Amino acid sequence: MAERFKTGEKAPENGTYKFDGLVNEGNDNEVTEDEKHIELSSGDQFPPIRSNKEAAYWKKSN
Repeated sequence: MAERFKTGEKAPENGTYKFDGLVNEGNDNEVTEDEKHIELSSGDQFPPIRSNKEAAYWKKSN
Protein backbone atom coordinates (compact mmCIF):
# COMPACT_ATOMS: atom_id res chain seq x y z
CA MET A 1 0.00 0.00 0.00
CA ALA A 2 1.30 3.43 -0.91
CA GLU A 3 2.22 5.75 1.90
CA ARG A 4 -0.34 8.45 2.70
CA PHE A 5 0.64 11.99 3.59
CA LYS A 6 -1.46 14.60 5.37
CA THR A 7 -1.75 18.37 4.95
CA GLY A 8 1.12 19.97 6.87
CA GLU A 9 3.56 17.08 6.45
CA LYS A 10 6.61 17.42 4.21
CA ALA A 11 7.01 15.66 0.87
CA PRO A 12 9.72 12.98 1.05
CA GLU A 13 10.66 13.38 -2.63
CA ASN A 14 9.98 15.41 -5.75
CA GLY A 15 6.96 14.37 -7.74
CA THR A 16 3.27 14.44 -8.45
CA TYR A 17 0.91 13.59 -5.63
CA LYS A 18 -2.78 12.80 -5.92
CA PHE A 19 -5.67 13.57 -3.60
CA ASP A 20 -6.66 10.60 -1.42
CA GLY A 21 -9.51 11.92 0.73
CA LEU A 22 -10.32 14.63 3.22
CA VAL A 23 -8.93 14.31 6.74
CA ASN A 24 -12.22 15.28 8.41
CA GLU A 25 -14.33 13.05 6.16
CA GLY A 26 -15.94 15.98 4.40
CA ASN A 27 -17.58 15.79 1.00
CA ASP A 28 -14.95 14.55 -1.48
CA ASN A 29 -17.37 15.37 -4.31
CA GLU A 30 -16.76 19.09 -3.75
CA VAL A 31 -13.07 18.72 -4.62
CA THR A 32 -12.48 19.74 -8.25
CA GLU A 33 -10.45 17.62 -10.68
CA ASP A 34 -7.73 20.29 -11.02
CA GLU A 35 -7.21 20.22 -7.23
CA LYS A 36 -6.64 16.46 -7.14
CA HIS A 37 -3.05 16.52 -8.45
CA ILE A 38 -0.19 18.62 -7.11
CA GLU A 39 3.52 18.93 -7.94
CA LEU A 40 5.83 19.13 -4.93
CA SER A 41 9.57 19.23 -4.39
CA SER A 42 11.25 17.31 -1.59
CA GLY A 43 10.65 19.17 1.67
CA ASP A 44 7.59 21.09 0.41
CA GLN A 45 4.60 21.02 2.72
CA PHE A 46 1.44 19.19 1.64
CA PRO A 47 -1.28 21.83 1.17
CA PRO A 48 -4.95 21.88 2.11
CA ILE A 49 -7.52 21.69 -0.71
CA ARG A 50 -7.49 25.13 -2.35
CA SER A 51 -11.23 25.68 -2.71
CA ASN A 52 -12.30 24.99 0.87
CA LYS A 53 -8.99 25.01 2.82
CA GLU A 54 -9.74 21.56 4.28
CA ALA A 55 -6.94 19.23 5.31
CA ALA A 56 -6.42 16.37 2.87
CA TYR A 57 -4.56 13.11 2.42
CA TRP A 58 -2.17 12.70 -0.52
CA LYS A 59 -0.43 9.74 -2.17
CA LYS A 60 2.47 9.68 -4.62
CA SER A 61 1.28 9.18 -8.19
CA ASN A 62 2.83 6.35 -10.19
